[in-house]
Amino acid sequence: MTEFRTIDDLEVSGKVVLVRGDLNVPLHDGKVTDTTRLDRLAPTLAELAAKGAKVVVMSHFGRPKGGPDQANSLRQILPALEHALGRPVAFADDCIGPHARLAIGQAAAGDIVLLENLRFHAGEERNDPGFVAALAELGDIYINDAFSSAHRAHASTEGIAHRLPSAAGRLMQAELQALTLALEAPQRPVAAVVGGAKVSTKLELLGNLVAKVDVLILGGGMANTFLNAQGIGVGASLCEHDMADQARAIAAAAKAAGCTLLLPQDAVVAAALKPGVATSVVEVGAVPEGTMMLDVGPASVAALAEAIAGCRTVVWNGPLGAFEVPPFDAGTTALARRVAELTAAGRLRSVAGGGDTVSALAHAGVEDGFSYVSTAGGAFLEWLEGKTLPGVAALARPH
Repeated sequence: MTEFRTIDDLEVSGKVVLVRGDLNVPLHDGKVTDTTRLDRLAPTLAELAAKGAKVVVMSHFGRPKGGPDQANSLRQILPALEHALGRPVAFADDCIGPHARLAIGQAAAGDIVLLENLRFHAGEERNDPGFVAALAELGDIYINDAFSSAHRAHASTEGIAHRLPSAAGRLMQAELQALTLALEAPQRPVAAVVGGAKVSTKLELLGNLVAKVDVLILGGGMANTFLNAQGIGVGASLCEHDMADQARAIAAAAKAAGCTLLLPQDAVVAAALKPGVATSVVEVGAVPEGTMMLDVGPASVAALAEAIAGCRTVVWNGPLGAFEVPPFDAGTTALARRVAELTAAGRLRSVAGGGDTVSALAHAGVEDGFSYVSTAGGAFLEWLEGKTLPGVAALARPH
């Protein structure tokens, strides 16, 4: 990975520092239901304020259409942000123009100001030069601490980095360092666990991983597609029958690259995906007609755990089964707990990311047991696919 600038490279005392965070958090009845992103952003904001900067926070929220609306106002997030920081935060009714300038002008060194939703302006997602200029004129320095938005070439994630002295915030720095150690400069052998419903949504991901990892473990619906491609019956299981050729091509690429591809050996099957349904464990290839494979079985978990125990690094994206509906959470939970045990023992570096993945690890009670868990969804996936992230590239240290 290209070296990138950090807060340590900039003198921020007495400066107005624009910080791109990710405050796009879940809201229910006016209350933030998951403060993880706010909690992870808070250290960067607190550090900059302590160093004497006037800190100005920018973010998008929701998907507003055609301008400002109350349902997507960042003012709703203000109390939760103040709680995460343990201090008051001023609010500006716009992210550019007179309202923003006034709020920033009234703030003192060490104060924190939150600007209104960036996406209330169409120029944000278009990376419009005029909107970029309007943002840049508000500050002296730009800090990007929103890895989760780094895959988007928007005004606040990419455009502004070319207008002001710029660097990665502490959360962005932690993400990039963790990801570099996971795939770009890892301790080997490296295993990747990839689950989820469909092969079609992760073709680029799988294509990149087979060339970079030593062991590729597949679970969930996509494993069914690979089994089907080998001529193994999958009953009524979720399966992309039209992706058989692509699955065979990925398997061939893995073999050519010396990457071991591991598929389930047994499965937990049922006639329906619902709580309390009758289940049984069968060997792969013996799935009764009319039933679905909804989780990996105990023999699979044991084999996968043994494979991971022989590795030094694991990257995880996607559950092994329909973990939202017990008892089909057992396989994912058991393997996740084993990874956490190996991590705690110092035998494994473990990095995970993606919305369903984070939920599955939290469900298993091991979200804090991995070396690093990324809260980024799309950006984490695009990084796994080997793509250049515009928001990261813009922070590259000049040669």
